[in-house]
Amino acid sequence: MLAQIILIMNILMNNGELTLYDFESNETMGKWYIINDEVMGGISTSRYILNENGTATFSGVLSLENNGGFASVRSIMNKKVSNDYRGIIVRLKGDGNIYSIRFRTNQNFDGYAYQTKIQSIQNTWKEFKIPFENFKPTYRGMTLTGLPELESADIEQFGLLIADKQYGEFTVDIDWIKFYK
Repeated sequence: MLAQIILIMNILMNNGELTLYDFESNETMGKWYIINDEVMGGISTSRYILNENGTATFSGVLSLENNGGFASVRSIMNKKVSNDYRGIIVRLKGDGNIYSIRFRTNQNFDGYAYQTKIQSIQNTWKEFKIPFENFKPTYRGMTLTGLPELESADIEQFGLLIADKQYGEFTVDIDWIKFYK
């Protein structure tokens, strides 16, 4: 009960925004899983670390060898949210690459995901405010049809992915991830 009251107070104090992840501590950053193209024979590498300045860094090397070409990081959401959120706000500093923001409506590590792409700006912090209607269901790069629209109450995983033949080193710093009403 106390946790629910604190959650409601945080939402009201933050103009209807709900912080899903911030990176001030191990407790607020969530648990993250690396999934790279090595699951299909590729050799891309990546890592995800908590920084002393209260941000997290997702970095690595994307390789196209052995039919590879993707690196990703995911977290199973530790908060069940209501269905009245309209989208996500992510504050990050990129390297100029295009990244996919992805949601899954289950806790599986394979299957379709709802995805949208953002263009990061090299060495510049930027907030990306994206409505859920911009997220399209995809499976291994193909857009799917006939699936329901993404709704906040259905989201169980958040992920960040780099692919699309953007080989070489990559680095993106994340300050926080929020839902907005």
